[in-house]
Amino acid sequence: MPLQLGRTSQSHMFEALQGRFQNVFKSLRVQGVLNEEVVDETLREVRLALLEADVNLSVVKALLDRVRVKALGEEIRSSFSGGQEVVRIVRDELIEILGREASLLTFSKEYPTIFLLVGLQGSGKTTTAGKLALWLSSRKRRPLLVSTDVYRPAAREQLAVIAKAIQVPCFAAQGVNSPIELALAARKDAADRGHDVLVVDTAGRLHIDEKMMQEVSDLRTRLRPSEVLLVADAMVGQDAVRSAQDFHERLGTTGVILTKLDGDARGGAALSIHHVTGQPIKFIGVGEKYDALEVFYPDRIVSRILGMGDILSLIEKAEEKIDKKKALEVHRKLQTDTFTLEDLRDQLRQVRSMGPMDQMLGMLPKVGIFKNAGKASVDEKELTHIEAIIDSMTPQERRNHEIINGRRRKRIAKGSGTSVQQVNQVLKQYFQMRKMMKSFSQNFLGRQLSRLKIPAAEGGVKV
Repeated sequence: MPLQLGRTSQSHMFEALQGRFQNVFKSLRVQGVLNEEVVDETLREVRLALLEADVNLSVVKALLDRVRVKALGEEIRSSFSGGQEVVRIVRDELIEILGREASLLTFSKEYPTIFLLVGLQGSGKTTTAGKLALWLSSRKRRPLLVSTDVYRPAAREQLAVIAKAIQVPCFAAQGVNSPIELALAARKDAADRGHDVLVVDTAGRLHIDEKMMQEVSDLRTRLRPSEVLLVADAMVGQDAVRSAQDFHERLGTTGVILTKLDGDARGGAALSIHHVTGQPIKFIGVGEKYDALEVFYPDRIVSRILGMGDILSLIEKAEEKIDKKKALEVHRKLQTDTFTLEDLRDQLRQVRSMGPMDQMLGMLPKVGIFKNAGKASVDEKELTHIEAIIDSMTPQERRNHEIINGRRRKRIAKGSGTSVQQVNQVLKQYFQMRKMMKSFSQNFLGRQLSRLKIPAAEGGVKV
């Protein structure tokens, strides 16, 4: 059951753009001062790549004008080739277009801080309210949720279901059907019960209209929220940019949460919103699960677009999900060649807890052994089969693979609902992975254990 190379099961929104950029920069082999002909030819390709990704035309023009001026006006740094210099300039300007720094949430000095979520119907506003509450809760905040959508059938019940799933309180106020009264009552309840954040989910429409804008404007006036966050659907491309502009002009939004970035969006909205509206993207939704909300880091997104990976985000996920003591123990076992099938199963479970495997592979830099990582498609069912096969082994078999003979393989296959061939494949992969991971552990993993301030094994390989 090896990883199948091909298209990922859920296309990353920047996949096509990443591919175009890789082709453009691969062809650059210029040394010394970049001449006008080479720069213009390169920028034509970059322009096509950006327009195909549905980036706003004014954004494309502004970006390319700045890149051209810098590329033609700079001497090549001694450590860079001409091609690398263009990549560096494009990277810096893309980061500038996206807002340069991560824009963090603003909290008020008085309890509760109020975050007002606005947006069109279908943008994922209610689910995002739950994701934001969970994100806050995981950072030692005490959020309270409330829905002021008194129009859409079961909208308030939907938020209550989400709140229960993420174990965050939801203010109900049965019988109250005024958005203003609901919000004010929720604010009082939050203050009375010691909640330091109130997340307010508002009603949306299929399109921007005066009634919706007036209602949200009234809520903003009465609640005085610290943040007015527009929830925009990345799948609708430049329509998301236009609605962001309209909402900001009417309401004075303070930031954007871009949803559905795990789908087939081309990336144009993410690359356009900040430049067109002046408002930062604060979070991005990267999956359906409630923990699939990430802070938007412009430099990390640009690194992904240019095929440089996003190792920082990958490490942060690992720090959050992976047991450091177990990581150290695995490192030791790899060095002493005692890594067992039981260890493989435990590591597989920990890695899967970080998120979809193809998403993790997409964060690796597209160089060296990871060159085709972003193209790898991982069948999660096959990973489940691997776990089932190892679970069907006895403790002795998991710890000593050498005793697994033909008769035992038949029993393991029957117990896991798989075939003997699949059991053989798992064992073969285990041998290959043990060899590969031992080499990997001596290099990259060792450095990361050091970064996490985990000491090397006594008497073992120094990290």
